[in-house]
Amino acid sequence: MRRRVRQFLIVAVTATGTVTACSQTIGGTAQRADPGVPDPGRSYGYVDDRCGLLDDSSVQATLGADEVTRPYSGAVCQYILSRSGAAPTAPTPTTIDVTFSWFEAGSLDRERELAAARGAVVTNIVVERHHAFSARRDITGAACSATAAAGTGVLSWWVQYRGQSSGDPCADAQKLLSATLRADL
Repeated sequence: MRRRVRQFLIVAVTATGTVTACSQTIGGTAQRADPGVPDPGRSYGYVDDRCGLLDDSSVQATLGADEVTRPYSGAVCQYILSRSGAAPTAPTPTTIDVTFSWFEAGSLDRERELAAARGAVVTNIVVERHHAFSARRDITGAACSATAAAGTGVLSWWVQYRGQSSGDPCADAQKLLSATLRADL
């Protein structure tokens, strides 16, 4: 009987020592694993008369515009859109200036720093599983960009309501960014 008690005590002391030696508390908050950019090999440049994988009618539909004109296309694409003003959120006619850009070897951190240095209010967001940020800066009208790490670089949509100081251009910029990141070739 003493032998069993002694074996029990040896096992109990060994187990207690092992648990104590192997336990530790780590501070902080649990975070999801960051796999990086979901699409490292994808190109978002100007291809087949589309900017950022979106054709003109997709840009028009995404922003609910009545008309769209693209006066320039290339590494940067520019659009001029108009809304009639019939919607409750935009009771007056609105001219919207939109610019798309994709920097094949850009850095999201660099773009964020530049936006902040120019006086924009920068907000970190996630769009379609991509790290992104919005940058609002109302100088000559309500304006905002939405920029995400995508492919090998960064892509950005900038939206400005010409001559208007109200509205939410960040929502429109994020809609275009989302549509681009979901687009298939």
